[in-house]
Amino acid sequence: MSVPKIKQLKKEVAPFEQSNMKKSIMQMVNTLGPLFALWYIGYLSLSVSYWLTFPILVVASGFLVRSFIIMHDCTHSSFFKSKRANDIVGTLIGVLTLVPYQQWKQTHSIHHATSSNLDKRGVGDMWILTVKEYDEASVWKKIGYRFYRNPFVMFGLGPIGVFLIEYRFNRRAARRPERINTYITNILIVALYASLCWAIGWQAFLLIQGPIAFMSALFGIWLFYVQHQFEDSYFENEEEWNYVQAAVEGSSYYKLPKLLQWLSGNIGFHHVHHLSPRVPNYNLEEAHNSTPPLQKATTITLRTSIKSLRFKLWDEHGKRFVTFKDVKASLQRAEGEKVPDLLRKVN
Repeated sequence: MSVPKIKQLKKEVAPFEQSNMKKSIMQMVNTLGPLFALWYIGYLSLSVSYWLTFPILVVASGFLVRSFIIMHDCTHSSFFKSKRANDIVGTLIGVLTLVPYQQWKQTHSIHHATSSNLDKRGVGDMWILTVKEYDEASVWKKIGYRFYRNPFVMFGLGPIGVFLIEYRFNRRAARRPERINTYITNILIVALYASLCWAIGWQAFLLIQGPIAFMSALFGIWLFYVQHQFEDSYFENEEEWNYVQAAVEGSSYYKLPKLLQWLSGNIGFHHVHHLSPRVPNYNLEEAHNSTPPLQKATTITLRTSIKSLRFKLWDEHGKRFVTFKDVKASLQRAEGEKVPDLLRKVN
């Protein structure tokens, strides 16, 4: 993409980067209000039947995902004009989502700056190997990678490992403000959970909070996974990598039913968000609809997104994600082609 086109595209999106205090406050009300109400209704329903409780918790987990999107906007300073307001709200919602705000802010900013860059993988993203890297990897690395990429591990153990364990600790590269924020978040989580256990009992607390936290984390990981790992995504080495192309071609438009789009805070318009992180989530759809070039982004739906579970490795030559089965067949063909070559050399 040429420099003039890049500048023009950013210019077209710029008007949507303005946050609106009224909309931001309203979103907090219509997100946190229902979340707390559903949590309490779920607790009351325990005295009737857990079959009644569980559907309530599923809906509540959707509102927790929506809460995470508010925190996510705060990290980009797009939810409020005030940096202090973003930091305070982001930290408090981080307690609800089990995510230390400053840690997420740092790693997520790296994700945006390096997304789809093959030479700068490893921070704020998921583990992706190229076909060549996998082929040259040790047996143990291959086993570890296959274990990591297994859907039951990624979406079963993943939510527990990331949100419950990994986010309780600071990164090695964390600076003092980030470290302090992680400590404060952990202290507030313990205080909140201890208070709720004291008020309703630890058994009832686990029956309510456990499923909500797990399902919201699962949905969050799925959204992050599927919006960057679709068949014809975009990955390049540093010398050929382009920020705008990484945003528009390396992030999908996840076209969800309206209710799910609302609960997920419009994050399905991920290509718009990566192009301009300063666009608040409530402006993403309008930015997409008003900018024709952005409408050319790869569109995936609930049905087609399931296919992404099959994709495991990035094929640098084919410029697409492939399955382990594809790689095995390709390697077998390559080995078969070597035999005639060797015979010709012998003769």
